[in-house]
Amino acid sequence: MASLNKVTLIGNLGADPEVRYLDGGGVVAQFNVATTEKYTNRNGERVEQTEWFRVELWNEQAKVAEQYLRKGNPVYIEGRLRTETWTDKEGKERFSLRVRASTMQLLGSRNDEANANQEAAPRQQQQAAPAQPPRPQAAQPAAATRPAAKPAPAPAASFDSNGADDDLPF
Repeated sequence: MASLNKVTLIGNLGADPEVRYLDGGGVVAQFNVATTEKYTNRNGERVEQTEWFRVELWNEQAKVAEQYLRKGNPVYIEGRLRTETWTDKEGKERFSLRVRASTMQLLGSRNDEANANQEAAPRQQQQAAPAQPPRPQAAQPAAATRPAAKPAPAPAASFDSNGADDDLPF
C-alpha cells in the first residue's frame, strides 16, 4: 500500500531564521511557524488555539529564508514530518517532530517586505555573515512583483448552431 507524509502550513514566523553554513557547503535555516485556529466554543466564547511547528529549509531555499524571512512574516510551507531523536542530560531518550520543507513561499505585500528589510538593515550590519554569490533571477521569492494578467479577448463572432450533429467530435 502507498503512503503519504505531507504537511501544509500557513502561519507566521516566531523569530528570524537561524541559519548555519555547514562544512560540506550545505546551508540550513531553522525557524518556528505559528498557526492559529479561531473558533467559538459551546459557551459562545471566542477561543484562539496556536500551534507551533519547527521548520527547516536547506541550501538555496535556506539562503532565500535568510535574506527575506523576518519575525512575524506570513509564510506558506509544504514539506514532510521528520522525527528527531536525542538523549537528554539525564539519559532519557527524547523525540520531537520537525517539518522538512520542500516549498516555501512568502505571503504578504512587497511593502511589508520593504519595511522588514529597513528594520533588519542595522541588525545585518552588526552580524558577520559569510559572503554569498549573487543569486540567479529564478531563485527570487514568489513575493516579487508580477505583471497583471491580461483579460481574454472576446470572441470575434458569435457561435451559430444549425443543429447538425455532423460537427460533433464524438
